[in-house]
Amino acid sequence: MTELKLPSIDYAALSPILIMLGAALVGVLIEAFVPRRHRHLVQLLFALAAVLGALTMVVLNSDDRLLTAAGAIAIDGPTLFLQGAILILAAMALLLIGERSVERGGYFVAQAAVTAESVDDRRQAEGANGATEVYPLTTFAIGGMLIFVAANDLLTMFIALEVFSLPLYLLCALARRRRLLSQEAAMKYFLLGAYSSAFFLFGVALVYGFTAGVPGRSAGVDFATIHAAVGTSPASSVLLFAGIALLSIGLLFKAAAAPFHVWTPDVYQGAPTPVTGFMAACTKVAAFGALLRVFHVAFAGAAWDFTPVLGAVAVLTMLVGAVLAVTQTDIKRLLAYSSIANAGYLLVGVLAPSKDGLSGTMFYLAAYGFSVLAAFAVVTLVRDADGEATHLSRWAGLGRRSPFFAAVFTFILLAFAGIPLTSGFTSKFAVFAPALDAGQAWLVIAGVLTSMVLAFPYLRVVVMMWLSEPGESTPTVAVPGGLTAAALMIGVAATLILGVAPAPLLDLASGAAEFVR
Repeated sequence: MTELKLPSIDYAALSPILIMLGAALVGVLIEAFVPRRHRHLVQLLFALAAVLGALTMVVLNSDDRLLTAAGAIAIDGPTLFLQGAILILAAMALLLIGERSVERGGYFVAQAAVTAESVDDRRQAEGANGATEVYPLTTFAIGGMLIFVAANDLLTMFIALEVFSLPLYLLCALARRRRLLSQEAAMKYFLLGAYSSAFFLFGVALVYGFTAGVPGRSAGVDFATIHAAVGTSPASSVLLFAGIALLSIGLLFKAAAAPFHVWTPDVYQGAPTPVTGFMAACTKVAAFGALLRVFHVAFAGAAWDFTPVLGAVAVLTMLVGAVLAVTQTDIKRLLAYSSIANAGYLLVGVLAPSKDGLSGTMFYLAAYGFSVLAAFAVVTLVRDADGEATHLSRWAGLGRRSPFFAAVFTFILLAFAGIPLTSGFTSKFAVFAPALDAGQAWLVIAGVLTSMVLAFPYLRVVVMMWLSEPGESTPTVAVPGGLTAAALMIGVAATLILGVAPAPLLDLASGAAEFVR
């Protein structure tokens, strides 16, 4: 009888993941046992404590370079850097989610089961305390993201994808106001996300078939087996390329890359704004973390074949994001197309086959996350009696009515445009320079040209805020509560510091830019 040998598990290395998933389970129990009047404060403090605890363990594990859980999880430089970025950005998002002084009762519906636009729905929108289930859902999503960037085989990656996607589908549907728009956004995201997950899983099956017959190895979907199979498998290369294509669809959907971007504007517009910020920052870090590992570790031997195709996707993504951003009349949809264009710039870094390309992409992800969360923090403050005023025409003259917040938003938009002395400039330089060194000048030229186009909608908003007279429909800017003020301050400070003195984070990213294989 063969003795069953259990895999060794390094629980200390896995502790950030375990802390977040454990916190999510405890959050469910808090919902069941803590009185409703205390639940919001308990859930918020507990979620923040869990994020800080997980971040502490990431720092303590900073020297780890290992495979654990039978090779399913890789703890290496990119894993730890991206996990740290996700946790810091998630803490900022939790501050926005927990705010209840800007919108009475918070940004979330009190009872999700109440029929949208009904009398009960209008009553709860006027100030009933929002649902606190958002905290365990958010911590589940964070836990899934931490697994996603550490996954060292495709099945683990698929499970992590589902763990963080399903809570996001629910969170998108929980907006306090404009419930039908929120529910429509969640339904679109769910259906398209289900299709993308199916593509991903079909790709896993094809890659598994390709790895069969490798000398000295059994078939598998771990990245070491796939890497070995790329050069030695006797199977048809059609299986490999079809598998890469299907896996890419699943991953590029989460990254909001064209032509898999169509969910992004509707979901960003309909979801509660703190959730939109959470997705724009943390989901992008998780998606590109997975893309980096898949293409730099598993399929590195096929780079000659997939680089032209992914390069074309990058150019298309930049074009779609920049051109369609010009036509937008809603600030959240404008930021959505900005996010799509930035996915294209990030793909330039992914395709740079060097340590500098990897470190530049990781730096870009962290810097962009700070800026985009700060942008959505400002969006939550521009309000009228019906909630957030997101139509661009309503922002005309905002600089006269609230010069401080208009100046803050102007600075963030200039960072998105890549103006020097902001994190946007150093981020673009960090991904374009390695691509240029690798002979991919066509990608850099496309990036520079689309950045020029994308500057137009940003500057149009700036001109509207400062050079237009405020009208009767110009909304007020709410006084931010302590939580929103903290998130906004962190985001703006990081955007400035990473533009003026980016060296410490660049050095940290460069030191972490090596995968365990």
